[in-house]
Amino acid sequence: MKNKVYILGAGGIGVALAWSLVRANWDVTVIDVDARKVECGSKEGLTVVGFGTEHPTFISFNEWTVPQDELILLCTKTYDNPAVLARLQNASRLVPVQNGFDPELDRRDHPGEGIASFVSECPRDRPVTRITRPGCLHLGPRRAVTAVELEDLKFLAASLSIGKLFPVQFVEDIYPFKAAKLMYNAAISPLAGAAGVDNGELLSDPLAKRLFFALLQENYSIFRHARVPLARIGPFHPDTVARILHTPLLPSVMAVFFRPSLRGTYCSMAPDMVTGRTEIEAYNGHLIRLAGTYPCPLNRAAFSLINDIVNDRLKLHRDNLHRMEKALTSSSSC
Repeated sequence: MKNKVYILGAGGIGVALAWSLVRANWDVTVIDVDARKVECGSKEGLTVVGFGTEHPTFISFNEWTVPQDELILLCTKTYDNPAVLARLQNASRLVPVQNGFDPELDRRDHPGEGIASFVSECPRDRPVTRITRPGCLHLGPRRAVTAVELEDLKFLAASLSIGKLFPVQFVEDIYPFKAAKLMYNAAISPLAGAAGVDNGELLSDPLAKRLFFALLQENYSIFRHARVPLARIGPFHPDTVARILHTPLLPSVMAVFFRPSLRGTYCSMAPDMVTGRTEIEAYNGHLIRLAGTYPCPLNRAAFSLINDIVNDRLKLHRDNLHRMEKALTSSSSC
């Protein structure tokens, strides 16, 4: 009998994971709230550009009955979590694969989580994704787990690796990897989103680059102040990145090194800002809460900027970054 899994959210990550598990001969059901995406998936399957098409079952979120004791991968944006988690009160085998930190989700007792360092871009109306930046999927426990739970997570990791769409690394504790991903996401997303540019332009535009490096430094400092362990999810460990950012001339060298890998990759927060909902609460909002009384002027400025753009329906433009520049200047003069 095939292993069964339900994947909530047919976005870039959800499609990539569903495709991989179909390739591993799992019985996969994909659930999404968008009727257009469900209809397209039911008729045409889901596709990873350059790798092929697979045909799992598709069903609308509103018509889905939550199963008992079945594996559920949560691949929605964090701003969708309230409605989703209200339906998943008794889901014992929940594995979120999301960016950011949602307080309500963190209060759940689910055994494990995943965090993707690859970038997967998917349109809103079709389950077709394109891997725009290669990277790894880290998967592992988020708390002390039973032997059965541990085996469950390890088997999922092994199955996801079969399709060879992305490397899968099983880790003993997912939290340091999730925190390290947020260190970067909370610098990239608000800047690229507010400016309306792709991620690579953060390292070519002088103002954006200054703000990006300053946010990275502040994010690292917040985690270290809170004594949160960080793990390596890219070419360098966050400790190494912090040393580079504090060394004259080296940040410019690092920008040249990273720019090609970011060029052409999209910022997922930018299209969300048009809809009026973003993950800023789970990104910079989490860092502000984690910092407490510890100074975090750039995160506060980023949080305020994104919310103002959304609430006032401001145009996404580079000029928005000048508000962040004021916060950077004020913090530098203190």
